[in-house]
Amino acid sequence: MKYIRYSKYDRSAADEIDMQELMSRLSDFFLQSGFESQYGIYEMDMERAREQHMEQLREAILRALEEGDLIPPEMMEKLLQNPDLSQNKELRDMIEQIIQRMEEEGYITQQQSARVTPPPSQTPGGQTGQGKQDQTAVDARFEITDKALDFLGFKTLKDLLASLGKSSFGRHDTRDMATGVESGGASKAYEFGDTLNMDISSTLFNAVQRNGLGIPIDLEYSDLMVHQCEYQSSCATVLMLDCSHSMILYGEDRFTPAKRVALALSHLIRTQYPGDSLHCVLFHDSAEEIPLAQLARVQVGPYYTNTREGLRMAQRILARQKKDMRQIVMITDGKPSALTLEDGRIYKNAFGLDPLVVSQTMEEVAKCKRAGILINTFMLASDYSLVNFVQKITELCRGKAYFTTPYTLGQYLLMDYVGRKTRHIH
Repeated sequence: MKYIRYSKYDRSAADEIDMQELMSRLSDFFLQSGFESQYGIYEMDMERAREQHMEQLREAILRALEEGDLIPPEMMEKLLQNPDLSQNKELRDMIEQIIQRMEEEGYITQQQSARVTPPPSQTPGGQTGQGKQDQTAVDARFEITDKALDFLGFKTLKDLLASLGKSSFGRHDTRDMATGVESGGASKAYEFGDTLNMDISSTLFNAVQRNGLGIPIDLEYSDLMVHQCEYQSSCATVLMLDCSHSMILYGEDRFTPAKRVALALSHLIRTQYPGDSLHCVLFHDSAEEIPLAQLARVQVGPYYTNTREGLRMAQRILARQKKDMRQIVMITDGKPSALTLEDGRIYKNAFGLDPLVVSQTMEEVAKCKRAGILINTFMLASDYSLVNFVQKITELCRGKAYFTTPYTLGQYLLMDYVGRKTRHIH
């Protein structure tokens, strides 16, 4: 006969950690843009910088634990008596359990350690290089998952909405039946796209107030109440992100906040405006389109700002979109300083506003205007020459220019996007 022995469940500290709070504290680590390096990330270090190693994750988790509140204070004080992970086995084991939870809950995926076989010149004769002594281990790496990116976008959007004093973008005006006064309400009184919507409750109330309660109810033209509606236009947006080195120089990280806003905008469109489309273009020495899923992993570089090439790529993307409105949202902190020549070479001049670069860039802006593409520019710098350049773009394409900071970028961008999609119809 089989017996089952029950014992008290010992819940470890790693199981008690709020995983969403931990992910919030690790967001800067996951979205790092190269600002940690004093001189930025150079081209030869780009691939190495994109690799996120498990040891870096362990150190980031340790810093998050040191901020407190994630585990009981008395346990944290005991564990941090020796914060050296190579010597404190108990602390390292707990961090390993946390990493295992992150993987089980779908926030990260671990990659197996790579093995590098020495070249034949270093392999003794008669051996195939399969032995352990002939292989060099490379640190294990990890990748954040789509679930983690979605959470980071949601968290950023939630924080931005809180700063704007909104609970959500899904609130609409409803009419109080007794007073006829519009008030903020969470119920949806009409469908997007309706030009006229009968306010049935107010109409019936007017008829009863005029004739009294009776059957049938006698309706007259003066009793009819029509509710003002909003038309939600479909919109195709290309987000142009400047990732030149100036975005992390001068003692300020401007690229990480831009990535946060992009993730928040992506989450907003996917959840609130599924009929819209969003594409992302990075511009530096040249320009390239990247999948939104890869946005959090992008870092700065190369060096210069090829605004014209970014505009050309954005136009090609928008030409394929059949939407009511097409727009380019450009986030940058510098003047155009590079140009792709007809033969493919890159012309570069970082000193002042180069007449050739500016003229070619403005010609591309004019093409956007002729194609009906709106350009809204969010400038993260306020130099006089840059202000003048952005004003010319705004005048030419009839867009808007926002001279903002990394801290207010998200608020301005979201307000502009939502406000531009809605127009009132009487």
